[in-house]
Amino acid sequence: MTAPAALESIREEFLAVEPRERLMLLLEYADDLPPLPERLGEHPDLLERVPECQAPVFVKAEVVDGLVHVHATAPPEAPTTRGFASVLAHGLEGLPVDEALAVPDDFPQTLGLTDAVSLLRLRGMSGMLARIKRQLRER
Repeated sequence: MTAPAALESIREEFLAVEPRERLMLLLEYADDLPPLPERLGEHPDLLERVPECQAPVFVKAEVVDGLVHVHATAPPEAPTTRGFASVLAHGLEGLPVDEALAVPDDFPQTLGLTDAVSLLRLRGMSGMLARIKRQLRER
């Protein structure tokens, strides 16, 4: 099963650069994590903590008019985690629910980051994806 076009494009972006440059690309994504909408920023209790992540990461998947919107927050002092959250937020944004749910569970492991970040961090990204998918299924 392949990932939706947006996530596939992100994966291709990572795989197009040398392994040592992939961490830098992930850090660029960290700087591009979309801010929370004001309504969520004022009510952080509406987001779900991702316990698989070492850093305090919170996610919320919403469906509006049948399309997915992913909101996430992670502290600036956890740039790889922010980068993973940003990859998912950008890659899942605006997808139909069934396409988001069809994202392979192992997508984080396909970015070519195993030499750049720890397996624990990759498990954290997998945890983010699993929580997002669970939230979508519950809606």
